[in-house]
Amino acid sequence: MRRAGEQPDGYSMVSLVSSFWNREALAFGQAIHGMCIKGGHDSGHHVRSALVSMYFRCGCMDSGHSLFGNLLDADLVTWSSLITGLLHIGKYEESFGLFQQMCYSGRRPDNILVASLLSACASTVNISYSKEIHCYAFRVGAHTDIRVSSSLMDAYAKCGFAELAYGVFFQMPDKNLVMYNTIISNLGSHGFAMKAIEVLDQIVSDKLRPDNATFSALLAACCHAGLLEEGWKLFRRMRDEFNIVVKIEHYVYIVRLLATFGQLKEAYDLIQTMPVPPDCGVWGALLWGCCVHRDSSLGRIVAEKLFELYPDKASYRVMLSNLYASQEMWWDAEVVRAELLDDDMHKNTGISWVGDARK
Repeated sequence: MRRAGEQPDGYSMVSLVSSFWNREALAFGQAIHGMCIKGGHDSGHHVRSALVSMYFRCGCMDSGHSLFGNLLDADLVTWSSLITGLLHIGKYEESFGLFQQMCYSGRRPDNILVASLLSACASTVNISYSKEIHCYAFRVGAHTDIRVSSSLMDAYAKCGFAELAYGVFFQMPDKNLVMYNTIISNLGSHGFAMKAIEVLDQIVSDKLRPDNATFSALLAACCHAGLLEEGWKLFRRMRDEFNIVVKIEHYVYIVRLLATFGQLKEAYDLIQTMPVPPDCGVWGALLWGCCVHRDSSLGRIVAEKLFELYPDKASYRVMLSNLYASQEMWWDAEVVRAELLDDDMHKNTGISWVGDARK
């Protein structure tokens, strides 16, 4: 463009700057900033907002703060650019602080920004800021926006406050099946299985049709809470009432439930009737049950199925060896462990990551 004698305008500069997303692109962003100053485009709010956002995305905090501080009357776009830039690089505390400053300055953030901040609350498991932003959203009427309410529901759930998420959900004006499935999953994962099951009746009363994901979330909730009878009822309703094709994941949950209560033969018989070949998830759930209830006879049969499917996976052989050892079947346990050594198989070492939710 410049070689042809054409000079880029502010909008062209914004388009260029918006494409820079990491520190490696910082030098290019600084060059564009220099062109903006030279061409007199840096005084426009839209250009400055884009530059502020670029500097924060690229990790150049000082330049971003300096440019933002030189704005005499930052508009909504500029505030939003600064806050989202901080969110992008993980500076959550700073972004929440700027959000408070923005509100004190008399600027009202839009619903997209509020939803973004709530997503950050969910990522950092920060219940204090979640409640604070919820109060603000309620005060200005933003809580009825679908993006805000969905993000708020997710934030409360990930912070471990499933009942608060449940309350937000039922205040939402328009609910679709995806939202119903989400709240079922959130309730189930936090121990509110019966409340999750009640949501199914709400789905039906709202003239919506539950799908595979709905029943996956419901059966997972039953597994989490150990509700065998309720799980069986849901499994049958899925097939008989809603005519939903049962998939592998549903069998995994029901087999796990049966195995939890020691109904290993019933679980094995159910697997034999499956219309599709069972995978490692199904057989693995039953092998787990055999280990818990020390059924070495069935455990041997199930393990052989898993060895056929995944001959190189060490964890199933380790489970079988441990099952034999729990029954003091030392010779059988030694044979399985010898197979592990002969085939040079190793069980992957587990790892964990501990973080401080306050930071």
